[in-house]
Amino acid sequence: MISRKVSTSVMLPELQHLRNSLPNSVEVKCVDEAHSALGNSIACNDDFALLYHDLDKLTEEIIADVLGVKVIRQTIARNILVGSYCSLSNIRGLVHPDTFVEDLEEISDLLDGLPLAAGTVNKGNNVIASGLTVNDWTAFCGSDTTTIELAVIDSTFGLRDAQSMAVDV
Repeated sequence: MISRKVSTSVMLPELQHLRNSLPNSVEVKCVDEAHSALGNSIACNDDFALLYHDLDKLTEEIIADVLGVKVIRQTIARNILVGSYCSLSNIRGLVHPDTFVEDLEEISDLLDGLPLAAGTVNKGNNVIASGLTVNDWTAFCGSDTTTIELAVIDSTFGLRDAQSMAVDV
């Protein structure tokens, strides 16, 4: 079963539309959280979710349950909004450029050895998630992302390797 979380600020018709638009195998749950922009507060892949320290304990439990991930409260380069300052796939992650090497290693260890690299998007923007959405096969970057930034993203996430292994159906 696939699961997704939404804020309790969502209206009932919106929630019903989400449920009607998704397969029955996708679970949708609401969270009653003071921090409504959960995308800024959470960075996750299929196995782990890095969380903003001040998220409610119940929100943490819902995230762990609905997404089926191990939850870790963490900061990225001393920034509390982990969802803004990193992007994770199941293969690797890109984090804020001011992340110390020791912190990269510590976070990587917390994520069972997931390799991490530091970088930017959109001409030096250190708010990684503002210009990068990535999965195990592809990445979508902001239009201002430079050629060098694209090369870092490509090599960090091994996207050329993933593309060559993709099978057309």
